[in-house]
Amino acid sequence: MSEPLEQAAARDANNWAKLVSRLNVSEVPAGATGINVAGKRLTSPIQGFGKMWQKTYQARLPRERVSAVDLISTWKQQFPDFWPEGNHFYAPLTGIAPGEVALIEGTLPGKLKLSTGVMVLYADEESFTLITPEGHLFAGWITFSASEQEAETVAQVQVLMRASDPILELGLTLGGHRQEDRFWATTLGNLATRFGIADAAVETTVVCVDKRRQWRRWTNVWQSAAIRSTLYTIASPFRLVSVRLRRARSS
Repeated sequence: MSEPLEQAAARDANNWAKLVSRLNVSEVPAGATGINVAGKRLTSPIQGFGKMWQKTYQARLPRERVSAVDLISTWKQQFPDFWPEGNHFYAPLTGIAPGEVALIEGTLPGKLKLSTGVMVLYADEESFTLITPEGHLFAGWITFSASEQEAETVAQVQVLMRASDPILELGLTLGGHRQEDRFWATTLGNLATRFGIADAAVETTVVCVDKRRQWRRWTNVWQSAAIRSTLYTIASPFRLVSVRLRRARSS
């Protein structure tokens, strides 16, 4: 391999996260629980249960307003600000960088809480990819990118995923897919507003890559962040009583 190619390969390698067997959470920020992330393995669509979907969401902005590189730079730096109301992304202190783990506090139908997270699998000047851990709503990854096409800068979110378990597959079928589509359309709309484009149209393309359900993966339900988050919320009063009792005994 020539020296320029070796240098290019080295730079590209720096954009990928190093191989990890299990996720590590070094610090839990205020407002996050940190559950359902530490010690979890990463999952790709291969480890999921449901049908495999590729979903692509795009918003087109005037190129004169923002370049692809500047859009991605802003998106990475202010990533939590663009999420829909009621959902919180706790970015690591070092920002969106390969190998970093972020915590997520979201809302499920019925106003149930969801605590989970993601790891940054890849990041460069024009894109970054997040990958999910065990128990997440889906097994897969999400790629955020920007490209310049003639007079436009196209901001894109592309999701490749399978529902993690049978319960979540049913939830997606009964309205979860529509909720996810609204989530990313709102995110791209908020991003466009950041650059002065209000009410930007978001194009959605959905393709079922594999119609099969992987029934051997039904046991993923034992790792379900949705179930564990619900149980954690139900147990909150008991934890509070336990803390007060310990404090009373130590005083």
